[in-house]
Amino acid sequence: MDNIISKAKQAKRAALILATISSAEKNKALKAMAQALLDKSAYIILENKKDIIAAQKANYAKALIDRLTLNDKRIKEMAECLTDTTKLPDLIGETMATYKRPNGLVIKKVRCPIGVVGIIYESRPNVTSDCIGLCLKSGNSVILKGGKEAVNSNQAIFKVLKAVLKNTKVPSECVQMIDSTDRQSMTEMLGLTEYVDLIVPRGGEALIRFVGENSRIPVIKHYKGVCHTYVSNKANLKMAEEICFNAKVQRPGVCNAMETMLVHKQIAKKFLPVMIERFQKAGVEIRGCVRTRAIVKNIKAAKESDWPTEYLDLILAVKVVDSVEDAIEHINTYGSRHSDTIVTESKTEAEKFFASVDSACLYQNASTRFTDGYQFGFGAEVGISTDKIHVRGPMGIEGLTSYKYIIYGKGQVRS
Repeated sequence: MDNIISKAKQAKRAALILATISSAEKNKALKAMAQALLDKSAYIILENKKDIIAAQKANYAKALIDRLTLNDKRIKEMAECLTDTTKLPDLIGETMATYKRPNGLVIKKVRCPIGVVGIIYESRPNVTSDCIGLCLKSGNSVILKGGKEAVNSNQAIFKVLKAVLKNTKVPSECVQMIDSTDRQSMTEMLGLTEYVDLIVPRGGEALIRFVGENSRIPVIKHYKGVCHTYVSNKANLKMAEEICFNAKVQRPGVCNAMETMLVHKQIAKKFLPVMIERFQKAGVEIRGCVRTRAIVKNIKAAKESDWPTEYLDLILAVKVVDSVEDAIEHINTYGSRHSDTIVTESKTEAEKFFASVDSACLYQNASTRFTDGYQFGFGAEVGISTDKIHVRGPMGIEGLTSYKYIIYGKGQVRS
C-alpha cells in the first residue's frame, strides 16, 4: 500500500508541474517516445512473447491472444499514434467563454487538465502507450494498472517510455505504473481520493463492474460493447454485406465489433443465405432466431441470453425484424449504448434511428469498428464511455480536460 501511495503522491506533484509545460515541450517528449518504441521494438516483442506463451498455456481464446499480441506492425502503429498525438491542438489554457458582469468583473472559462488519471486495463498492451501519450498531451499525470495477461509487455513499454522523459522538461514522475496485478492493489488504488482525480477502466465487464462498484474516485466507463447492425429493406445489400462482415470478422475480440445482426423481413430471404455463408466460411458461429433458422438451415438456435451477450469472439446472433421500429426496440432493450449502425439508403429512416437509439455512437452505412479515438481523429483514446456525464463515446484529449474560471477584477468587493 505504501508503494502505491508513494507513486500516487509523485503523480500528483508532477501533475502540477506538467500543467505548466509548453505544448512544444510536450510534443518533443511524445516524438522521442515514438522513436523509442521503434528503437526498442525487439525488446518489447521479446517481453510480449512471454505473455503470449503464458496465455497459450492458460488456453485463452484466440481473440484474446490476438488483442495481446505485439509485432513490428503493431508497434509501428503505436509509435505513429504518439506522433499523431503531437499534431492535435493543445487545448490546455484555451478560453472556452468570456463573460463581463455589470459590476465590471471579467470571467473567463479556461480549459485545464483533470490532474491525475488512473487507467485500469487488461489484455491490450498498446493501451500503455496510448494512454501515456494522451495524458501527457492533455497535461495529466497517469497511473497505469495493467492486468496479469500482459504484465511483461506493459512493463516493457512503460520502461521504454518513462526512460525518455529523463531527457525532457516533462517530469518523469507524471508517468507511473503499479507493478502488482492482484485485486488488492486495485482496491487500494480505487481509494486514493486525495491523489487520483479520475479512474478509467478498460477491459471485460467483470473488471469494469468491480471498478464501478468499489471506486471512491469518479469513474468513466462502458460495461460492454453489444453492438448491432440493422440491415434495412431500403439498404444497398452489397454494401450491407461488406459492412456486416467487417463489423464482425475484422477484429472480433474488441468492444466495437458487431455482436448482433438485425435484418428486415422483406430482404431476409435474399440477404441471409449469402451473408451467413460468408460468415461461416470465415469461421463465424451463427445463432439465429426462429425466422432466421427457417431461411438458413443447420445453424444454432439463439436463446434469450444471446441478445445481451458480448461474445468478443467469432460468434454472431442474428434476428429477423418486422421494421425499423422493431430494430430500435431490440437495440434499446438488449444493447449496451455503445455503437450501433443502420444500413439504409433512406435519410428519413436513418434520422429516425439516430433520434431513437440511445447509444454513444450511431452510424449510417458504416461499420461499428470505427468507434475508436484514433479513427475519430482524437489521437487514440483513453477509453470509450457509455456514460452521459462529462464525456461520451471515444474519450480523447478533450475528454481528459476540465475547466476552471479565471476572474479579473479592479478592486470589486461584494456588498
